[in-house]
Amino acid sequence: MKTLFDEIKASIKNDSNYDHSFWRPVLPWGGIFTIKAGRKAVSCTPLYVEITLKNTCTIDGFLMLLYVILRENDTFPKELSLYLGREFVDCFLHLMDTYSFTSVKLLWIWDKMDKYQYKSGIHKATLEIDLFGNEHENFTRNLENLMSTIQESYCSNTDCPTRVQETQMHTILINPPHDIPNGDLIQIAVDELFCSKTEPCEEYGCGCLREFSPRNFCHGPPPFVILNMEQWKSEELAYVPYCLELSDNKYQLEGATLFNKEEHHYSAAFQIDGYWMHYDGLRNINLILLSKPPELLLLSSLVYVRAAEK
Repeated sequence: MKTLFDEIKASIKNDSNYDHSFWRPVLPWGGIFTIKAGRKAVSCTPLYVEITLKNTCTIDGFLMLLYVILRENDTFPKELSLYLGREFVDCFLHLMDTYSFTSVKLLWIWDKMDKYQYKSGIHKATLEIDLFGNEHENFTRNLENLMSTIQESYCSNTDCPTRVQETQMHTILINPPHDIPNGDLIQIAVDELFCSKTEPCEEYGCGCLREFSPRNFCHGPPPFVILNMEQWKSEELAYVPYCLELSDNKYQLEGATLFNKEEHHYSAAFQIDGYWMHYDGLRNINLILLSKPPELLLLSSLVYVRAAEK
């Protein structure tokens, strides 16, 4: 059976015209899941006839990116099973390939998200789940086993009450470097986050220096990383690197998620076989082949895939 990924690749190669759309909607915004109740369902309280999903753009773009990453890299499904669970990965791919788009969103919501991360309520026998909010809250933070990093530090003062410290980050949040107008700002910011450094100890009354070790991934270099770009302004970022050095590993740009402040809406862009596509679940034609790489002026995140070893 042809996968959804195969169908998308075929649509790219079989059409010589750029700026054309994929032949059917992919992960449409929202979703309705109808429950086929059996005889015993009448006795259930409460009785859900439908599940309605609202404001799903906070997970849609990342789900599309995750699917492309898994289908484009043969070893990643097995590797990501260590982080996400084999049953989740297998079910996720099956639902995407069978165009069960509402079900794949429910899989993410119920398997990966905590209940406090979204609003839900019952209206006339319909369970409504509202994912309005921030995509990093609804998606990235649920990948903490994948992107967790750790850094140790030692104070030069042997009497410092917190001489030895260990700090852990669950996402990769990089801040724009200060007073560096030119160069690869993203690579500089990543280097600053992961490199060793020496800073004044913040323990009250200490006044000595604290030495930080290089930051390392807790579970080894992940198959892909998501850089949270919410702190960056488009006018400050003239260049997005296609190749990134991260913790002694090379990563290549796979895609990005974009945020439109006026619409409070997320979309995504990604590559397949070197061709760039734009995905926006809110549009009737929601997957479009681009004639050139996107300008990435409305960045919310950048997604990099670990390069294959030669």
